[in-house]
Amino acid sequence: MVSREQKRAAMYKKLQILRSITNSHAHDKASIILDASNYIKDLKKRVEKLNQDVSTAASLTSQNFPTIRVEEQENHFLIKVFTARNCHGLLVFILQAFEELGLEVLQARVSTSDSFLLEAIATRVRRHV
Repeated sequence: MVSREQKRAAMYKKLQILRSITNSHAHDKASIILDASNYIKDLKKRVEKLNQDVSTAASLTSQNFPTIRVEEQENHFLIKVFTARNCHGLLVFILQAFEELGLEVLQARVSTSDSFLLEAIATRVRRHV
């Protein structure tokens, strides 16, 4: 059996742990518990703020990075690039990347109004040896 004094000692130890975790300077039980409750409410607010920040960052990131889809067809590739915002020089960068990959653009359609959309049909450049 656990004695009354052991229960008190265990409760006192738990309150001191709670007091140290919550940075409470209170000495009585009720004040320690009230400080802990306020500390938990503050933590909940911080978590909500962080979740909002993460959600905002994720939506901004998904808008800034292009979506690229490549489909291999019989003797060519269908390449689609989309990004929510038009970035200056993006088309030139993509065409340079095609060249570095050894692709020749046979046909392309580009829209650069508010967003950027490129649909291209490309084939591998045949190198003569």
